[in-house]
Amino acid sequence: MKDRIYVCHTYYHVYVTFLKELKLREQCRKEGKAPGEASLVLSRMSTDFEKLGQRVEVTGFFAEVIEFDEKREDFFPELARWRQAGGGFLGNLWHRIRFTREYARLEAPYIPVDFRAYGDVYVYCDSDPIGYYLNQYKIPYHALEDGLNCLKNFDAARYDNRGHFTLKAFLSQRLNLIFVQNGYGKYCLDMEVNDSSLIRYPCSKYIDEPRQALMDRLTEEDKELILRAFIRDKEGLQRQIEESGRVGDKILILTDPLCTLEVRERIFRDIIKRYEPEGEIFLKPHPRDALDYRKLFPEYPQFDATVPMEMLNFFPGLRFRKVVAVLTEIKAIQFADEVVRLGEDFMDAYEDPLIHRQNEQI
Repeated sequence: MKDRIYVCHTYYHVYVTFLKELKLREQCRKEGKAPGEASLVLSRMSTDFEKLGQRVEVTGFFAEVIEFDEKREDFFPELARWRQAGGGFLGNLWHRIRFTREYARLEAPYIPVDFRAYGDVYVYCDSDPIGYYLNQYKIPYHALEDGLNCLKNFDAARYDNRGHFTLKAFLSQRLNLIFVQNGYGKYCLDMEVNDSSLIRYPCSKYIDEPRQALMDRLTEEDKELILRAFIRDKEGLQRQIEESGRVGDKILILTDPLCTLEVRERIFRDIIKRYEPEGEIFLKPHPRDALDYRKLFPEYPQFDATVPMEMLNFFPGLRFRKVVAVLTEIKAIQFADEVVRLGEDFMDAYEDPLIHRQNEQI
């Protein structure tokens, strides 16, 4: 039996996995225990990890780094029929039961490892196909919050299953007939969140693991290890930070993968126009943001999109007067005098509020 394995869908997931593993190994050293080995799975379904896996392998921190060719439901055209209305509540329920089972069955050939061979399985985004697979094949796992406080801003389980939620949660958690993510799967042992007190609807499986505490315990050696894994051009980044230090007031704008690309460009042009009078603008594209900011905004210095923004905390010479984001949670930022999250009210001007005000529809 191998020790543990983590399934990651984003750069942020990999970053948090490093934080968790470093804490675990420190605890084991203090207790005189062997920490065992961990494996890392990188799902390519929603993120282009480029050469991250190779850099992680070079650090030797994980026993193995595995790529996962996870498939979205539209990869399997035969699933479409089970997404159609089934005619009334019972018909819809039957279609969903069939969808749940078929999706897991069709995904099975693409699963890269035997998850039963690991003592602990950790999964970010169990709403993705991996969650269907693990529950249908009765493999226990630990779920982890997708992004910082993401359930506070978007309770996806309740939004996706609004209408008869209690019944749907029972069918998932107790009978395993359908699948409801984020702590409501029958084989989900628990779900790690940053702060359960911020989540409006509690779940018995939520456990708190504050991200800030994981960051605060990092040693300089730990930070160097993480930087070796994530930074494609550390010298270039360091040079960029040193050059930014010669600038007076600086405003960092964090992008989000919002709306259509056309509307997204208009959003960030408007944000730049609003904050440019306060200082020199810097951009940090989101890792999953497909808008080409270097082409569209070449006049503004930009940080590598693949670097999680929290990692900029590792550079003591980096300081901004203000960091601005739209929907991204930015409370973990320590390199700014002020942070601004524009929020849902700002987004109302750019798209139908129903699209981003999901929690209000639950």
